[in-house]
Amino acid sequence: MTARNVRSVVVPVGGANFASLARACEGIGVAVEFSDQAARIAAATHVILPGVGAARPAMSALRERGLARCLTRLTQPVLGICLGMQLLFERSDEGGGCDMLGLIPGGVERLAPAPTWPHMGWNTLENANSPHRLLDGIGRGDWFYFVHGHAARPAAHSIATSDFGAPFCAAVAHGNFQGVQFHPEKSSASGRTVLANFFAQ
Repeated sequence: MTARNVRSVVVPVGGANFASLARACEGIGVAVEFSDQAARIAAATHVILPGVGAARPAMSALRERGLARCLTRLTQPVLGICLGMQLLFERSDEGGGCDMLGLIPGGVERLAPAPTWPHMGWNTLENANSPHRLLDGIGRGDWFYFVHGHAARPAAHSIATSDFGAPFCAAVAHGNFQGVQFHPEKSSASGRTVLANFFAQ
């Protein structure tokens, strides 16, 4: 799929830096629309669910806008970023626990004890399972920018892991739903590669 055929919608939830995401997408030739309208989201060729913050208020916002049901019915490629990736899972233990979208098996929990918390800064990836097209061209020495205090454990749907006190899921894929715990829009050339791979699907 070429950039001119992409109709990408970003679902605004949480406190994500939407301007940085828009610039990163435009830098690879993809214009994005920001919308919380279910019809516009359903009509997109690609949907991005970014987010920074806590799972419970983010899920509350999605449910109040009627978007939780919309997202679970999507059949086009969907990319969750940071909190947006976590929302794809079944449950989070953050803030006493909450149910999430349930699109990817498993749960999200507080990161393992480490010298500092949360995990904030640059880190590399380890490929967990067979290569996935989302990570085409990404090597073990490539660096990505993370900001998070919770994560999913590595499991069958992990396509890459990273380490902060213990291994955690850094990228996941299950059907048309994919997610990255890092911020591709803040991860320089490596992040742009991941975004380009997503839009090429």
